[in-house]
Amino acid sequence: MPTLDNRALNRALLARQMLLTRRQATAAFTIERLVGMQAQAPNLPYVGLWARLQSFQATELSRLIERRAAVRISLMRNTIHLVTKRDALGMKPMFMRLGERGFLRGSPWGRGMREGDLTSIVDVGREIMAEKPRTIAELARQLGQRYPEKDGQSLAYGVRYMVPLVFTPPKGLWGRNGPVTLTTFDAWLGRPPGPSFTDDQLVLRYLGAFGPASPADMRAWSGLAMRPVFERLRPRLRTFRGESGVELFDLPRAPRPNRARDVPVRLIPDFDNILLAHADRARIMPGKRLGMFSSNGVMQGAMLLDGFVRGMWAPRGSTLEVTPFEKAMTKREKSSVAGEAMHLMEFLAPGERHDLRFAPVRT
Repeated sequence: MPTLDNRALNRALLARQMLLTRRQATAAFTIERLVGMQAQAPNLPYVGLWARLQSFQATELSRLIERRAAVRISLMRNTIHLVTKRDALGMKPMFMRLGERGFLRGSPWGRGMREGDLTSIVDVGREIMAEKPRTIAELARQLGQRYPEKDGQSLAYGVRYMVPLVFTPPKGLWGRNGPVTLTTFDAWLGRPPGPSFTDDQLVLRYLGAFGPASPADMRAWSGLAMRPVFERLRPRLRTFRGESGVELFDLPRAPRPNRARDVPVRLIPDFDNILLAHADRARIMPGKRLGMFSSNGVMQGAMLLDGFVRGMWAPRGSTLEVTPFEKAMTKREKSSVAGEAMHLMEFLAPGERHDLRFAPVRT
């Protein structure tokens, strides 16, 4: 069985993720190619598309969201992802049980509740959320009035996890803001989720976007246990060994570029799925995270040098601050980063004067 070291896996991952060269493609095609984009912070998918596409304009994605051709919903890992309408309908049924388990077993709001207790509450919550887009606080108030003996906030989060809901604009549109509001699939997309994609389809799409990979890698990306599916598909797949000896599966004709290939600097957004899609992240993040991920939805992200995370970026007013990790950057590396940084700042704030600052090395 051939062995692929982390550098070879890195080049394969960058190729699948459209980060070796910027592509001429639509936003909708790219979102589906990536099997959705992490969208906890609603503006980050715009940067993810900018990093992958030639001449990407933020208005293209905003129009998709306004036309309801793309939506933000809870999917992989019970986190918010941006997907096309087609993928929302096909993928949501696969992750409903994950949301239910997350609420009943892992959420502080679900402790002490049983599925039977929630049946009528979920039905009432679905009716309330179908009337118009509402915040969780609004839902909690209405549920609290109908069930005064129970905690309205807990009930509202039960509905949030156990009813298929869509996050609605204006939040999620470029340059716009507003409260976090949700409504039902039926109200927003005109139909409930379904028919569901098959497990085989999801595994093959995952490998197309993130392979070569193991069943544990896919579970880290999705939250779903798919080892039996990998075994069923084994006759259709190629297998490799990683540096650690773990067996990796891949599509036979998927790109696996030469490990020696030079790759450009890339600035990708916080929580981009390329950083989260494997149990062993050594193919993209060889060191520690060093505070790279933010929990408060700020605009920031990772700097890829030679294909690997070597630092992070964050706008500070009109200046883009780049913080290297572990070791100082060479003059040549700084020059390469500078060109990409100015390109990013022109995307974030077109027509303004921009500066670049290299912060001290973070260790």
